[in-house]
Amino acid sequence: MSEKNDKLRDACLDAVLTLEKIGNGEYDEIKDKLNFCIGSYNHDRNPVGLVEFGQKALEVLKEIKKQNPRKFKKDIIDNLEKLL
Repeated sequence: MSEKNDKLRDACLDAVLTLEKIGNGEYDEIKDKLNFCIGSYNHDRNPVGLVEFGQKALEVLKEIKKQNPRKFKKDIIDNLEKLL
């Protein structure tokens, strides 16, 4: 189970990096919460926050992808969907 959670953490980190690249501050809240959950997971290995905010980030990324299909690779979304 821990390996899957580590992969989820990595997918969430990819989502954070993607939001940093494409955002102009409008995604700071979800990005900050996801960053906090990544740090929390690294400390206590409890993936609850990763799942909750990973799901929210997934919704945001899907909406961005729908509006701007070439903003980022679809792999970011696919990885999150597979692990959530």
